[in-house]
Amino acid sequence: MPIPLLEPRDGIPPVIADEASLAEVIAAFAAGSGPVAVDAERASGYRYGQRAYLVQLRREGAGSALIDPVACPDLSGLGEALAGAEWVLHAATQDLPCLREIGMVPSRLFDTELAGRLAGFPRVGLGAMVEGVLGFVLEKGHSAVDWSTRPLPEPWLRYAALDVELLVDLRDALEKELDRQGKLGWAQQEFDAIASAPAPEPRRDPWRRTSGMHKVRRRRQMAVVRELWQARDKVARRRDISPGKVLGDAAIVEAALSLPVNVQALAALNGFGHRMGRRQLEQWQSAVDRAKALPDHELPQPGQPITGPPPPRAWAEKDPVAAARLVAARAAVSALAETLTMPQENLITPDTVRRVCWEPPAEVNAESVAAALAGYGARPWQVEQVTPVLLPALIISSRPE
Repeated sequence: MPIPLLEPRDGIPPVIADEASLAEVIAAFAAGSGPVAVDAERASGYRYGQRAYLVQLRREGAGSALIDPVACPDLSGLGEALAGAEWVLHAATQDLPCLREIGMVPSRLFDTELAGRLAGFPRVGLGAMVEGVLGFVLEKGHSAVDWSTRPLPEPWLRYAALDVELLVDLRDALEKELDRQGKLGWAQQEFDAIASAPAPEPRRDPWRRTSGMHKVRRRRQMAVVRELWQARDKVARRRDISPGKVLGDAAIVEAALSLPVNVQALAALNGFGHRMGRRQLEQWQSAVDRAKALPDHELPQPGQPITGPPPPRAWAEKDPVAAARLVAARAAVSALAETLTMPQENLITPDTVRRVCWEPPAEVNAESVAAALAGYGARPWQVEQVTPVLLPALIISSRPE
């Protein structure tokens, strides 16, 4: 029977919220040994942006620490003190952007979620992994709370401290399992790729990702989505609350489809009438009116320019040979992923498979396919595993009779 983990072994550490206490933590963690467990809590769905509102760490010889990055916004001193250590994170790509903002950037890392995927675990959430690998049950009741709350309630702090309590133990067990499966070198290449990846570029035209956007067909309607999205973003940023709490995506799409003529018509739409003041309604109607007044040449173009291949559903008509290649390649990758007991997307990204199938090398051989995969960012272990199974698929070059 799994054992419930109810209390951190050293009790709940005090929240570090001043420079003197932070200096003590930095000294303690610099003097600690081995990997350092790192986690961060954000206030997604409550606040604007993805900043960290609590940072948790644990290291042998230093114990656990809970740091308030609102009171101590510059943690670059801590980042530097841990520069030589391996950082252990669960789902690293989720936390690295907010850690980077406060000056914490690892040079080496071990991602326990990704390790679980590569090792073939069916469930890779932290709770499931700690239970399945270490035999302890973590209480996961506070993951979606508003971490910008001050002071943070004690049950939340207990939960936060427990998140890093067993992370290094989990890392050690997963390292053994990956080694047993002959995948440890593969995992290390994946971790190195995450650690060395540059910060992502800001998304172009983020308003196009409004939920329900597929219903919006006409350019004038798209302009309404853009204007409302930008007006909402400005309000959300100023008030530091989640954009969805200012105005829902469904309401934005509804207004775009209806093109309301005045505030009364807008108030009758879903998402606008209920408890919304006259001033707010006027502000949204102004955005709609701005979009309606735009000259045609300033309206957004439908869709973003596609840099890669067309959607696979269009392949059969556009290029039946490429479509045949893709069917064969997907089947081969799927079979290999099953043999290696890992998700297909961790073996090779679906986008890479599509690109190589749409535009294979002029001369298809092991060297050219390997070079194409590497050119799309595949790691050496992926190139080595995938090249032999892709080759037969890419050789399909004539239409089936």
